[in-house]
Parts: sequence; C-alpha cells; structure tokens
Amino acid sequence: MATWSGIRHKLEQEYLAASLRGHIQYYATTYSKSPDHEGRAAIRLDGREIISGCYWNNWYKAHLFPKDERYALRMSTEFAYMDDTAVQLGVFDQRCFYHAFYAFDNQSIDQSLISEDIIVRIFALLDRRVGKRRLLAMKDGIGLEGETMQCFYAIRTAAEGLK
Repeated sequence: MATWSGIRHKLEQEYLAASLRGHIQYYATTYSKSPDHEGRAAIRLDGREIISGCYWNNWYKAHLFPKDERYALRMSTEFAYMDDTAVQLGVFDQRCFYHAFYAFDNQSIDQSLISEDIIVRIFALLDRRVGKRRLLAMKDGIGLEGETMQCFYAIRTAAEGLK
C-alpha cells in the first residue's frame, strides 16, 4: 500500500472490528507547503480525536521525555520507539502511522499485541481478529498498561458489549 487512502481503507474496512466500523476513523495528512512536507496523524472516535500528534510537537515537547535508555530511540529521526508518553504528548506524525501500519500489516496479530510500538498495539486491539474471549483474557493485564491503551481497551470492550 503506497497511498494513505489504501492504508486507511485496510485499517477501517479490512482490519477494524465490525462493532467499531463507522465509529473509528484514522487520519493522516502531509502539509505540502510546510518545510519537508511534514504533517499530522490522529485516531478519532465518532469525530472526536482520541490521540493526535504532529511533527511540530516533536521539537516543542521533546524535553518532557524522561531521560532513560530509550530517549535516543525516541529522539531519532525515525521515531522508531513509540510509547504511552510519546502518544500522550502528541510527539508522532503521519510517518509513525505509516511505519506502524507496515509493521502491523506484516506480522501476526499475536506479535502486534505485544509490540513495543504502542500504535501497532492500538491497531491490533481494534482489529477484528481479537475476539471477545481474548479481550476478556487481556482484562487483568490491561491495568499495567499506560493510559492510552486502557482508553482504547475501554472503547473496544464497550463496543463489544463487555463492560
């Protein structure tokens, strides 16, 4: 899939759970008039952005990251390491979505659910291949996850009628 419309179609039509179709929208854009064609990305629930990020947040909010061993990965040009802190600060852009989709699309759902990239895990949690039994089995471990994953877990379980 070379185009965003193709990626979006796969995420919203082929992979998204039936209970969430029409409610979850994936958004990514590139601003052609900005330097280096930077952009933004978001996941929306019924038109309201649940998470959103843009390239410009990378520079303005980067100093808020904890200075740990993963700091170098977060601050790399590829932003290969996406965790809850990065998502809550909005320090990601459309390229992070493309990178996450490529990883998600080319590995099993089991690998996606345990990925270090939180965007890949979000895609997997909203995937139709994760059924009610697996969602219930994840209930105990979701409390150890960050706020973002707990939010998406709540969205998915509510849509499935499990809460």
